[in-house]
Amino acid sequence: MKVALVNTNRMKPAIAPIGLDYLAEATSAAGHQVDILDLCWSDDLSADIARFFNEAEYRLVGITLRNTDDCGFTSRQSFLSEFSEIVKSIRKHTNATLVIGGVGFSTMPEAILEICEADLGIKGEGEFAFPELANRIESNREFADLPNLVLVQNQVLNPASFGHLERLPAMSRSWVDNTRYFKEGGQAGFETKRGCSGRCIYCADPVAKGKGIRVRTPKSVVDELKNLLDMGIDHLHTCDSEFNLPDWHAFQVCDEIINRKLADRLRWYAYCTPHKFSDELARRMYSAGCIGINFGVDNGDDNMLRSLKRDFTASDIINTARSCKKAGIITMFDLLIGAPGETKESIARTIEVMKQAEPDRVGVSVGVRVYPGTELSRQLEGKIDNDNLTEPAFFLEPSIADIVFELLDKLIGDDERFLFFDPSKAEKNYNYNANQILVDAIKEGYRGAYWDILRKYKKETYR
Repeated sequence: MKVALVNTNRMKPAIAPIGLDYLAEATSAAGHQVDILDLCWSDDLSADIARFFNEAEYRLVGITLRNTDDCGFTSRQSFLSEFSEIVKSIRKHTNATLVIGGVGFSTMPEAILEICEADLGIKGEGEFAFPELANRIESNREFADLPNLVLVQNQVLNPASFGHLERLPAMSRSWVDNTRYFKEGGQAGFETKRGCSGRCIYCADPVAKGKGIRVRTPKSVVDELKNLLDMGIDHLHTCDSEFNLPDWHAFQVCDEIINRKLADRLRWYAYCTPHKFSDELARRMYSAGCIGINFGVDNGDDNMLRSLKRDFTASDIINTARSCKKAGIITMFDLLIGAPGETKESIARTIEVMKQAEPDRVGVSVGVRVYPGTELSRQLEGKIDNDNLTEPAFFLEPSIADIVFELLDKLIGDDERFLFFDPSKAEKNYNYNANQILVDAIKEGYRGAYWDILRKYKKETYR
């Protein structure tokens, strides 16, 4: 059966749609013919959609929503209006069954389906449910009982099911133009696992990817890395929630890279947690080609860390930075300022801990994005408006709301290590949505994690 998959993510710098790449592989492996409409670079959405669907007929169309908004408290740019218009435009040109999926969709599936003219949704990963949906549509069988399915007509959300990742086919990474994405986006993504066992009160990852960690075999991961290397793509970033959970799997992936003699050709970055991060793991990651780690530390105050239900302390943060520095790995610490209970004292303590830890860069995000289904959303029920999808919901502790930016300016001063998730601070803005400095740097040949590109670009441009 002919199946179409549509990428709707148009943020720049361009990020390759890894989920769509994986989904196309799984759907093709199930015996279906897959075509992809990538709208990332489209200059005329209506014309490109019309042209694509006028050239072939499809019975099933999957449409991915990676992000509902830019996650920025100061910018609050929602992508849902444009996404809804894309879905409506597709509907004009095909009678196929329209299915929405993706991580963004999975955070609030019923609500998003209400504003789009789609037939179904798939909450969570699609590589198992979507090919089976295609099988059943092709043979005219009932599909309403499929796990993860969201049915718009009768507002049914079927129970979630997260499959064993070893059942996925080998990932060729050939379904989207990863070479162009690397040229214009500066990196490629890869997964070693899915799901997160953390209890962070604000995080939507367990909602979209499951609370249990499911790992891929190290061989399948490194086979995929080899495919990307053969395309000339040598700067990569993990898409895992935390690469070092569990740490035994992180060691195995690193060993596979080293044993396959790819470490000298790879330059990769990872998301990790300071929880039980060891000197030994830092050394092994560096030996496997890892050059940078982004730690989502959130805060440097132990009371706030407990409130956020993080499983590490300020001392762990400092020790982790030292482990990475000894191994030769550069670090980025991401802060989340303004959660419930935040005070002037906790902010001051956080900045003090960051300066003690001495990471290479510190990302400062003010205001917490509140996603449905999270513990934070339940805590704040009735206190914030979380119903208007075109206005992303944020929380900023009222007691510091009037002074937080002034306080941060005073505490940080001209310390160049601090970046901000704030478009108003152009030269220090690490929100990659419509970030022209990043776009220009990548065009000039810079590669890697965006915070590291900004680090290198500023150092060499303004020296």
